[in-house]
Amino acid sequence: MQRLDLFNPELPDLQFVLMVIALCTSDLETLNAPLSVRETVFNRCWALLHESPPPVSKNERVLNLIQSDEVTLEALVHVIRQTLEEQGFVELTWEHSPSEPTRESTPEARPLVERLQQWDAPSDE
Repeated sequence: MQRLDLFNPELPDLQFVLMVIALCTSDLETLNAPLSVRETVFNRCWALLHESPPPVSKNERVLNLIQSDEVTLEALVHVIRQTLEEQGFVELTWEHSPSEPTRESTPEARPLVERLQQWDAPSDE
């Protein structure tokens, strides 16, 4: 089982935000957060970055953090933690082995993707 401690993720903030948003927009049936909670996390993060309503189409539910600064990143981390904690979650868990990418990463994203592929979730201790 994969685990992500929301308050001690052992990830830099950018990776933490990307990981949680990826989990929240995934089709993982084994993720312990229900769809309604996942949508709330994404929608609140979207609202920090955009004035328009969040997209409905699954393919458009992506956060572009390229123009984000440190303050925005800290706000995203806070919103994610607060939203999930309000719903009773202190960690996210899921059963799923890493899968191959469905599309090619951009050259700018490749270093991050490669680091995430090397990441080992904290073990149950």
